[in-house]
Amino acid sequence: MLKMGNPLLLQVARPVETFDTPALAQLLQDMFDTMAAEGGVGLAAPQIGEAWQVVVFEVTRSERYPEAPPVPRTVLINPHIEPLPEPDGTCVQTPGWEGCLSVPGLRGEVPRWQRIRYSGWDAQGQRIEREAEGFHARVVQHECDHLLGRLYPTRMTDLTRLGFTSELFPELSAQ
Repeated sequence: MLKMGNPLLLQVARPVETFDTPALAQLLQDMFDTMAAEGGVGLAAPQIGEAWQVVVFEVTRSERYPEAPPVPRTVLINPHIEPLPEPDGTCVQTPGWEGCLSVPGLRGEVPRWQRIRYSGWDAQGQRIEREAEGFHARVVQHECDHLLGRLYPTRMTDLTRLGFTSELFPELSAQ
């Protein structure tokens, strides 16, 4: 697992051009295994040193995010995200606490689009298009930022809202 400060996390990932290959299947297995071993809810290929536009995510029950609603197990390749407007026509960003396996021990409050549409492809090259809101939307945006060479602290607007998990959320101090 690469950590903040590693220059590979600052690179823009390359698009995947060939789907349904043994190499892609192995990358996805490595990503899901790493995500599970680290107790994460999402992972981007650059976090394990692979500069490809591939993210995975899933929330069933998370010790890191105990209040999080379920998010389906998803492989998302070459993703595109667009914010969706509220009924009044405005696209709304809301602040929310985030952590990152590449930024261990810290949490920060990050503004993200409340509602999004994301699209891309699965491992077999089948088109995916979904709408998401709340925590699901936050996870997708967070993971896709890794493909742009961005970590969540670069999205923060108030660095006084960045701190150690053990101080901000003592009940999660084992994280």
